[in-house]
Amino acid sequence: MVAISQTVQNETGPAGLLADSRLEGLRSVAPATHARLLQLIELAKDGLPQMHANGLFAHTVRKTNDNGGTGSGVRAEGDSLRYAINCALGLSYTDEETQRRLLDGRTAADLALQCAHRAQSSQDPGAVALAAWTAAEAAGVFTSELFAHLVALLESNRPIDTVDCSWTLIAAVAGSRLGDTRTLTRLARDRLLKGQGPYGLFPHHLPASASGRLRAHIGCFADQVYSTQGLARLSMISHDPDALAAANASGDAICRLQGPQGQWWWHYDTRNGTVVEGYPVYSVHQHAMGPMALLDLRDAGGHDHMASIARGIDWLDGPNEAGQSLVCNADNVIWRKVARHEPKKLVRAISAATTAAAPGLKVPGLDAVFRPGRIDYECRPYELGWLLFAWLSDGMKERLSAGPAAAEERPQ
Repeated sequence: MVAISQTVQNETGPAGLLADSRLEGLRSVAPATHARLLQLIELAKDGLPQMHANGLFAHTVRKTNDNGGTGSGVRAEGDSLRYAINCALGLSYTDEETQRRLLDGRTAADLALQCAHRAQSSQDPGAVALAAWTAAEAAGVFTSELFAHLVALLESNRPIDTVDCSWTLIAAVAGSRLGDTRTLTRLARDRLLKGQGPYGLFPHHLPASASGRLRAHIGCFADQVYSTQGLARLSMISHDPDALAAANASGDAICRLQGPQGQWWWHYDTRNGTVVEGYPVYSVHQHAMGPMALLDLRDAGGHDHMASIARGIDWLDGPNEAGQSLVCNADNVIWRKVARHEPKKLVRAISAATTAAAPGLKVPGLDAVFRPGRIDYECRPYELGWLLFAWLSDGMKERLSAGPAAAEERPQ
């Protein structure tokens, strides 16, 4: 592995806030939410070690008791390359002492390069794109083999998940200072812009028809978030008004559709800009994924949605459908989601079918019969990694638009 020195990190405490930082922006709009978020950032740092062992991150940790999620134990399960990459990126924006404490003496750059090595043999295009992005951003390394894999994938014109395409664009933007990513940038950008619907929303696959007749009209929250983020970041490094306009349209759409308690809903109809099914509401959307996209949009000179961001964070502690906070300080986790009391995502399937038949068509009474409020007592590492990344990655525009840097190839 190549040892890469870290860039200067921003402090997260109140005394260390930059005048134009993301946290300072939140404090100016919602002081109480800002104070709570500082607590969540510390919770993330304390919670990640229980999810990490020997350079690997678990797929999830689950509650081990039946005390209503108030603490006294979680159990780590599985291994996830994607989540390890997410954590490497988030931790790269903490100070080196924190990184080494959480990663058994190693740095986030070390973890990013380990993940890039693992991704070489991965058949998961999302993991490949994430690894290329993180190696470039967190370690300053251009992973030529991973970028070549992504170019070949997009040049094949095979259908691709919208999230994977968005991550590919973000990787291309992050790597542009280190190597030639112009072809990849163009391919990913054009796929996204072509797939965006008339109300600013993106489908789940590109092209949308790859999702099948009953789901071609649907895009999930993640599809909107990462597309917005990728196009906003592209506009940071190039004069591309179409990319920024598309990012603004997507960001505006999810904020227009935000729930009355600050919920970021789950499934949207790309044809008419409405919500198909709101549940589950995922905690990571509320405090990390929604903010990371909208903050990048703000940093790119796009629309400012800080008030919507604050409402989303406030949902965690309530009022919410569960009637209690999703934050478990005793175990240093944030419980994963609030879902309906239903068998096997039944309402989602029903809503997909009815809206496929006619936009806006809903079966009456579903909310009453399958009421929301069930908490999923698990927490996945990427939730805490993305929390750190969303709120600590200040100065992104300056970092991405800086002059060319000498590429350092990772050993093949």
